[in-house]
Amino acid sequence: MRPRRARRAQGTTPWILSLLLLSLPLAACHKESPEAVETAEAVPVTVATARSGPIRAVIAATGQVKPAAGAELLVMPPQEARIAALPKGVGDRVRRGEILVRFEIPSLDADAAARRSDLARGQAQLAAARQNVARLSGLFQRGIAARREVEDAQRDLAQAEATVTEARSATAAAGRLAGREVVRAPFDGVVASRSHQVGDLVDPSSPEPLLRVIDPSRLQVEAAVPTGDLGRIAVGSPARVRGAAFPDETARVAARPATVDPATGTALALLAFDSPTRRPAGLAVEVEIYGEERPAAVLVPAEALVQEGPESFVFTVDGQKKAHRRQVEVGVTANGQAEILSGVQAGEAVVVRGQTALPDGALVEMAEPAP
Repeated sequence: MRPRRARRAQGTTPWILSLLLLSLPLAACHKESPEAVETAEAVPVTVATARSGPIRAVIAATGQVKPAAGAELLVMPPQEARIAALPKGVGDRVRRGEILVRFEIPSLDADAAARRSDLARGQAQLAAARQNVARLSGLFQRGIAARREVEDAQRDLAQAEATVTEARSATAAAGRLAGREVVRAPFDGVVASRSHQVGDLVDPSSPEPLLRVIDPSRLQVEAAVPTGDLGRIAVGSPARVRGAAFPDETARVAARPATVDPATGTALALLAFDSPTRRPAGLAVEVEIYGEERPAAVLVPAEALVQEGPESFVFTVDGQKKAHRRQVEVGVTANGQAEILSGVQAGEAVVVRGQTALPDGALVEMAEPAP
């Protein structure tokens, strides 16, 4: 009995060995792939800590230095005239009341003289009419003159008074027009431009003024603000004016835009300098207008943001050094910082470099950003 069992066992050995050999490839198929091993490795990233701090919007705009209202005078002739005197040149300072230009306008002089002559005749007729009324009234009281004569004399007096009133108005108007032959400076200022010389014949239809005088102490900036930023500025908002090799200067919004230019998508805001500027009128400048400050905002470096269309995301890192993709709502972005309205809290670690194509839940190796 025993020898027979031994032979049966020996006969089954090759079959078992074959079965074991066939199972080896199947076991090899279940071995972990190299890709899975790579994704399990820590991904090097740079992190920063979300913090609480102040931030305010900074609206960048371009602008131009221009005179404020009432700080610019454009001198034009009242009608065709010849320049008799032009004492000031470009860059000359002028004082209030100084003569800027004197015109020769013969027609104005002749008209003024004619009006004065008409007034003199009218006044003489008025004096005669008054004397006549007084004389006839006395005669009428003595029964020498008729009532009708007195009434006719009174009508002549009324007509003479009306004529004198009209002549006085005409004379005053002619005098005002003739007075425009001399133009005086209405404020202290500087001659910014001059287009003619003494002796030139000038016409009021010319598009170029004879003289342009500005008050350099009353200059402002017209800044072209993008329409999307209009809601962030208000009258009194602080601003900084830069550019053209001049030192930076502080200013404030003096007036918000009244209209929008649909062609450029901008609107003009007026900025008043805090102190008189040395920048000349017409100079192009760069402007930063500061919005309302938010003193306790949650801030992260702006480079931590990942944009996907209109949505924003950041990657946070937990205590097990795993990265988690979070959607966030972004508020103000300024000076390299972004305000997070929701999605991240102060004190959390966020990835600022290395987040491109970072899988959600990946193990990371963290490094602090360079100062």
